[in-house]
Amino acid sequence: MEGPVRLLRERDAVPAAGSEAVLVEGCRSGDRTSQEGLYRLYRTRVYNLVLRISGEQDAEELCQEVFIKIFKNIGKFRGESAIGTWIYRLAVNAALTHVTRKPRERSLDDCAWEEPAAPVTLRDPRLRERIEAALAALPGGYRAVMVLHDVDGLSHEEISDILGCSAGTSKSQLFKARQKMRELLGPAVGREVRS
Repeated sequence: MEGPVRLLRERDAVPAAGSEAVLVEGCRSGDRTSQEGLYRLYRTRVYNLVLRISGEQDAEELCQEVFIKIFKNIGKFRGESAIGTWIYRLAVNAALTHVTRKPRERSLDDCAWEEPAAPVTLRDPRLRERIEAALAALPGGYRAVMVLHDVDGLSHEEISDILGCSAGTSKSQLFKARQKMRELLGPAVGREVRS
C-alpha cells in the first residue's frame, strides 16, 4: 500500500515555481497538476489585475474566465515572450473587453462624498474609496496602463508587450491617466498622497 500512495503523492506534487516551462508543457498535455501549479502561480496576480481594471463585482468571474482561456489556448503560446506576459495580456484583454461591453454603473458623481468639505488626510476613511472610484472612472486603456505600471510595477517595455503597443504609447497613456486622476481627485488628495 505504501508504494501506490507514495507514487500518487509524487505524481500530484506541483513543480517548483522556477519551472514554468515544465508547467506550460504539462498544461499543453492536459495535466491537471500542471494546470493547478500554473493557476497557483498566477492566480493572485491575475485576480488583482482584473480587479483593478474591471472592479470588485466582476473580478472573481473574470479571473476564472482568464484561466479557462489560458488552459484552452495554451497550445497557441509560442514562447516568444514570457508565460507571465502572455497571461497578463489575456487578463488585460478580458478585463478591458468586459469594461467596454458593460454599461457604466457608477460615476464619480454617484460616489458618497462631497467636494471638498475639508482637507483630505491619509486618515480619511473615504480616501481609498475616492481613489478606487477615480480609477474606475478612467477610460479602460488609461486604467490598464496605470495598474500595470503604478500598481504592478511593470516597465513600459513589459506593458507594451502585454498591450501590443509601443513603449512610447504606454508612457503617453500613463501620463494622461495620471493627469485625469489628478483632475478627478482634486489638488488636496494629490498633496496628501505625495506627503
